[in-house]
Amino acid sequence: MSVVEQYARAHIVTDADLLQEEQEAVPVVLRYDPETDPRSVRVRLPGRGEHEWTFSRSLLEQGLRAPAGSGEIRVWPCGRVQAVVEFHSDQGVSVVQFESKALMRFLRRTYLAAPVSR
Repeated sequence: MSVVEQYARAHIVTDADLLQEEQEAVPVVLRYDPETDPRSVRVRLPGRGEHEWTFSRSLLEQGLRAPAGSGEIRVWPCGRVQAVVEFHSDQGVSVVQFESKALMRFLRRTYLAAPVSR
């Protein structure tokens, strides 16, 4: 089984006044390592002290169809072509908007690397 790593462009959603360059899409790393944890995916956000979040790939899949959440992670579809992933921590909330097809492509690749075991 091999590691799946995919780069995606995403928008950090905020109500703060941002400079134009801060409003642009940012690179986000999506990672799946079936050797380490076959049920989880990781999302690494750029920024000060990069943040990495680990959560179940089934949560990501469910959240692409309808609002879903578990613990500090929430995922929901946003219109027809976007999805939102919301990360909660002691420091606050990060809301990240992705193109749904990038997340679906990543999920397909993870299932090719390691199908769901029942």
